[in-house]
Amino acid sequence: MTNLLVDLPKNRNQLGFTVTELVIVTALISILAVIGIPSIMNEIPKYRLNGAARQIVGDLMEARMKATRLNRKVKIYFTVGNEYKVCDDIDNNGTVDDCEGNAKIVNIQNNFTGVTLSSNNNPIFNPRGTASNLATINVANSAGTKYITIAITGRVRVS
Repeated sequence: MTNLLVDLPKNRNQLGFTVTELVIVTALISILAVIGIPSIMNEIPKYRLNGAARQIVGDLMEARMKATRLNRKVKIYFTVGNEYKVCDDIDNNGTVDDCEGNAKIVNIQNNFTGVTLSSNNNPIFNPRGTASNLATINVANSAGTKYITIAITGRVRVS
């Protein structure tokens, strides 16, 4: 009959970690976490600000493409607070009424806490991709402010 037992090392110290080794590793991980977490927390507002600006630029470009695709005007309404609406001229009468057509309503606070919006105008994208009611949108939080501008050519730029 063969021996089914596995040969154990003769030195019992080779079976695992010592309590001292585990305490040292735990202490090092704790020290690194204490040093790293505050620096990461300081960067979060900057990431939220950049993310909010990217989302708004994407929605503005989507509105411009929608205007050219549907061959009608699309207007973005910046409401009081942190919300904006993208509406199109569904009845094709040349004016975009508030929430006419398939309105897309976005509250920027849902995805980017602490970010506020303000705009000096409600821009309109025309069927040729150009823009009217040119606007500057301010996106701000504790990390600073980003300015999104819309040119008459329909170009959207962040500065």
